[in-house]
Amino acid sequence: MSGMTPPGAPADDRRRWMVLVVLCASLLLVAVDATVLHVAVPAVSEELRPSGVELLWIVDVYPLVCAALLILFGTLGDRVGRRRVLLLGYGCFGLASALAAYAPTAGVLILARALLGVGGAMIMPATLSILRQVFPDRRERALAIGVWSAVAAVGAAIGPLVGGVLLEHFWWGSVFLVNIPLMALCLPVGALLLPESTGDRSGPWDVAGALLAAAGLFAVILAVKRAGGGDLFTPGTALAAGLGAALLVTFVRRQRRRGDPLIDLSAFSRPAFGTSVGCIVLTVLALVGLALVAAQYLQLVLGLSPLETGLRLLPLSLAAIAAGLAGSRMLHWLGPRTMVAFGFGLTAVAVLTLTCLGEQDKPLVMTLGFVLLGFGLETTLFGSYESMLSDVPAGQAGGAAAIGETAYQFGAGIGIALLGSVMNAMYGPAVRGLNGVPAADSEAAGHSLGEAYTVAARLGGEAGEHLRRTARDAFVHGMHMTLLASALMLVLGALAALRLPRELCDGRGRKADERELLPSGVTRP
Repeated sequence: MSGMTPPGAPADDRRRWMVLVVLCASLLLVAVDATVLHVAVPAVSEELRPSGVELLWIVDVYPLVCAALLILFGTLGDRVGRRRVLLLGYGCFGLASALAAYAPTAGVLILARALLGVGGAMIMPATLSILRQVFPDRRERALAIGVWSAVAAVGAAIGPLVGGVLLEHFWWGSVFLVNIPLMALCLPVGALLLPESTGDRSGPWDVAGALLAAAGLFAVILAVKRAGGGDLFTPGTALAAGLGAALLVTFVRRQRRRGDPLIDLSAFSRPAFGTSVGCIVLTVLALVGLALVAAQYLQLVLGLSPLETGLRLLPLSLAAIAAGLAGSRMLHWLGPRTMVAFGFGLTAVAVLTLTCLGEQDKPLVMTLGFVLLGFGLETTLFGSYESMLSDVPAGQAGGAAAIGETAYQFGAGIGIALLGSVMNAMYGPAVRGLNGVPAADSEAAGHSLGEAYTVAARLGGEAGEHLRRTARDAFVHGMHMTLLASALMLVLGALAALRLPRELCDGRGRKADERELLPSGVTRP
């Protein structure tokens, strides 16, 4: 725990749980902001009149910038102080939120969203690495990571719902304005409560390596997002993918040559670390598969309002929170391998259960599926994050946390590209070329179910009703195929989890002391 202000009094022991509350509150906002704008796109388009390219960047620049800078700021926190980077992130996030809320033009909104990504990249790895330092006892740290990962999962899931509720009562800028009071509170409270900590600070910080990683990740994730948006076989996508791969290969070679690398690449050869990172990617990929269709299904197929949609998704959030709170005990009893594999299996069962949903509302089936889904996803994320973070020394916590968060963002991008392609392949051809529907209208309806409803309302009569019915049937079929593809990814994840160690390991890859890992009064049979 090099560089950490040591907790010396009992009050410090009690205060660390307050630290967890502060860290999770800020993480919740960052996770919500990744998806909150999706439902506000029509309102933004109406007021700011962005071009198609500008609208794409308004939505995508936040996750792109955030994912690209995670390693840069995660490793910087290890060098100059994690609390310092976190507090700078709070300030940047709050100021960017105010700029976004009152952006007069599309260009200003794009700039504000990019600055939000910078702030998010400062906040996300710092919260997890500070937890690694504040909770040196592994039993308590497991519980803290469970709460942290549940907040991250819930935040991403409720983003569109928060945006929908706000837009029912306020203007589109309100989805950003809600960030400011909480960030204004987190900044002084964090400065007062959070301990400062650093890594061992051996050697100079590799600025060139950090910039190589940022540029490479930006290019690769941009290529993935372009592929998910339907631009798979285009020169722009190929150029971004090739440039990103070249920069990342250069980064890896540079790290292997340096005596004081930003990231210990040898950690990826250890199952507890490398496999955990892969499991995070597959888990988020499946989560995106659900998010891709859930909001549209609930609102466009079943006709629910944003508030009703939020209530339907509430069991998922509650189950995720329950899994996070129970995760510490499950990890102690099952070990990383069994816990993560069990989480993948349970999530696969949940996804297959949701394939029973159709055009008729089935609230009991939906609730069961969402409960299993929330519990399974959080179980997998908990086991993966805990195994990954505890496998590295405390001095490398920032870099490890950044890698985990980068894996999360990369999994989301891959999920949109892969599962979005499955959905489009099932939906589009079934809607285009309908008899009695003009070719231009049929082509527009093939873009999304929402556009199909708009075209059907304009057409009216028998042709409009036929288009509406066909589009709805095609969407439900596409949803089923997307869920089946998610289930396949989850099965692959369960197989990958078999590479994880049976027993918990310490920060050097060795089996940890039983007395450190088990709850008081509990012995392993």
